[in-house]
Amino acid sequence: MTSLHGNLSGNQRRKMKSAARLYAVQALFQMEHSSQTVEVVRREFLDHRFGATYDGDEMLDGDMELFAAVLEGAVNYQAPIDQMTDRALVAKWPLKRIDPTLRALFRAAGAELNNKQTPPKVVITEYVDVARAFFSDGKEPQFVNAVLDHMAREARPEAF
Repeated sequence: MTSLHGNLSGNQRRKMKSAARLYAVQALFQMEHSSQTVEVVRREFLDHRFGATYDGDEMLDGDMELFAAVLEGAVNYQAPIDQMTDRALVAKWPLKRIDPTLRALFRAAGAELNNKQTPPKVVITEYVDVARAFFSDGKEPQFVNAVLDHMAREARPEAF
């Protein structure tokens, strides 16, 4: 079977997957704040963000298949993902009270953990990196690491 990314190096594929995860978090955030459908937001990202140039800076090309899979999983399984996230959060911080960017991040990561295609440790590392992109000076990346570790152990106990 030939992959769409057959001519890319492993490093290029990893960068495209990382970009797809970042875009998925942005898309989920946008959906929550604009009440746009997953179809509208997915099309906007694929048409206008992947590989686009803003103020002279070229945006990374993302892995479109991973982007679509994460979005679909996060939307289709939002309730169980949110419940799993709530169990990973301390009782006084229900999901609805946390930063909307983190909420989108946990939904995207939860979709990947439930999909079971990517090893949990890779999912955790990748989304901690996404958290660093949004919160470079805060404690959020450590918080994300702890919550995702708990979620991963629940979703994929056989991997630990």
